[in-house]
Amino acid sequence: MSQPQAGQAEHKQGDAVSAELRLVADLGHLFVVRALAATIAIRQDFELDAVEDVKLAVDEICSTLVPRARPGEQLICQLSAVDGVIGVSAHVVSDTDSAIDQNTFGWRVLTTLTDSADSSVTPAEGGGFVIGIEVRQSQSPAYHS
Repeated sequence: MSQPQAGQAEHKQGDAVSAELRLVADLGHLFVVRALAATIAIRQDFELDAVEDVKLAVDEICSTLVPRARPGEQLICQLSAVDGVIGVSAHVVSDTDSAIDQNTFGWRVLTTLTDSADSSVTPAEGGGFVIGIEVRQSQSPAYHS
């Protein structure tokens, strides 16, 4: 079984945090992405309910992308946070150019958990297609005491 490989370690620049993970596109590795997303949300002072929302959003993103990945390809996740806003961008290389269906329950969950969500399909260098999802989430005023 392949081990998760971290592309870059988390680092802090003032109040900004960014990280990139490159993992073999396998659903068994999603706990690594969820854990990093939760850590970043906590460091941005998100309330516990909002941290759970971030984890659920990351889980939905990865669960949508991993099955589309070519065998042996990587899931690449970039996470960033500044001033209480977390951005997540993830993509895989696929053999198909099928767009993410935005009329599914999963997409509706994702757009409910985040402030914005977008998907893309672009040609990949060396053949295939890069399928990506990008979201942004801020600390909701409803979570503040």
